[in-house]
Amino acid sequence: MPAYPTSADSSPFSAARSAFEALEARLIRNETMTLSHDDVETLIDKDGAEVLRLLFQGHLDLRAIEERDRAAPAGRDQVERPHRRKTSRPLGTIFGDCAVHRLSFTARGASGGLRPLDAELNLPTDRFSFGLRRRAALLAMDGSFDSALGKLASLTARPIGKRQVEQLVVRAARDFEGFYDELQGETAFRDRGHASDKLVVLSTDGKGIVMRPEALRPATAKKAARSRNKLQTRLSPGEKRNRKRMAEVAAVYDLDAVPRTPADVLPTEEPDEPRAPRPRPESKRVWASVHRSLREVVEQCFEEALARDPHLERTWVYLADGNKDQLRIARGLAAWYGVELVIIVDFIHVLEYLWKAAWCFHEKGDPDVEAWVLERARKVLQGRSSDVAAGVRRSATLLGLDDKARKGADACADYLINNREYLRYDVALASGFPIATGVIEGACRHLVNDRLGITGARWSLQGAEAMLRLRALRASGDFDAYWNFHRRQELKRNHLDSYADTELSHLRRAA
Repeated sequence: MPAYPTSADSSPFSAARSAFEALEARLIRNETMTLSHDDVETLIDKDGAEVLRLLFQGHLDLRAIEERDRAAPAGRDQVERPHRRKTSRPLGTIFGDCAVHRLSFTARGASGGLRPLDAELNLPTDRFSFGLRRRAALLAMDGSFDSALGKLASLTARPIGKRQVEQLVVRAARDFEGFYDELQGETAFRDRGHASDKLVVLSTDGKGIVMRPEALRPATAKKAARSRNKLQTRLSPGEKRNRKRMAEVAAVYDLDAVPRTPADVLPTEEPDEPRAPRPRPESKRVWASVHRSLREVVEQCFEEALARDPHLERTWVYLADGNKDQLRIARGLAAWYGVELVIIVDFIHVLEYLWKAAWCFHEKGDPDVEAWVLERARKVLQGRSSDVAAGVRRSATLLGLDDKARKGADACADYLINNREYLRYDVALASGFPIATGVIEGACRHLVNDRLGITGARWSLQGAEAMLRLRALRASGDFDAYWNFHRRQELKRNHLDSYADTELSHLRRAA
């Protein structure tokens, strides 16, 4: 660890300058002049990293020298701490390990010392810099923790353990809800009195995540404890149940209302016929939670929508997959908030049920099955879902199919009948409403499954929630803004809350 700087006359950057000059001298040596370009790259990468670390250390030392005559600050307890002593603490940075030398102010009977330079540098409570933890969080979002460790080792000069990276991810996500609470308040203020003709679209869905046994919900944990595997070395088909916890996924976005027809949605006999352009989502926010219940997540959707439309002047559209709990909760919240909510069941799910029914009437591989599905899908888009349901059930009866053979047909008919009030696609298309949950389905895939569903992953509740939050921030385009908010919150928590309100006023204004 570098010695504590004692004199302003000796340059804090002399060590960095010497290291640079040594690197420069090495680059012009005869043996270096015979190296290939990649060997020179490796040389500069290794020795140059030490120059950067020493530059960073020099800056820290300069800050320490400049606070030599600092007056004793007052703490939150209004107790002055006149006793001063020089102390040091480690700081792991992207350049390597450094040491922060600073004054520590104490008083007999006072609880804890005050170190103003720590606040001015906004040092974390652990030894890892914000630059290092940001890099670790970004890498951990893209692949396994083992993969993140390898990339982190190649990008920084500071090795970190796997458990430490997992902890950094959790800490990095701690201000997620506070960030969006503040952002929603700013959005509501900014949009106050400004009506918009854009739709406000809300959508929710669920995606299972394999959890560690202690992170399962109580009912699932009991079922898992009672289950017995047939094989010792792997799971048999059907044995993956009771190992997952549902992540509730949500999306809210703005959308232009562009009227369309069934011909704009399904293939026609005139493939070159121009179609109405499909509007693109704007100001999209997606998120997911494995900790919160479905009701809590749907309520968050309504709060986000309300921030966008505080005076309820826009049309709200809720896209669902037909889940009864989703629909019940959405209807209840709409009544509570006084929102005239348009609920639409996803057309893609309808297509899936039509295909299930189709295989009751066609042999596998029969090319006529596509025409059968397409004909009934058009009728559903025309607002005739009840007619399609009746026709499917009648066809199964006329063919004399037994219960097993007609299972897909009955499931399709039941789905169409039970959700018929949410299948008014003729009205939805004419009004320019969306009829498919592509945004939320994509969120389930890239937000949840692409990272939390990788082979062999088993998540703790805290770790899964943190990872979902960080990936949601990036998917919504909010990560950079969030990180700045997170740094300000860390400054308040770790430092400013320990000082009297009259101290460090320049930092309080910035926070």
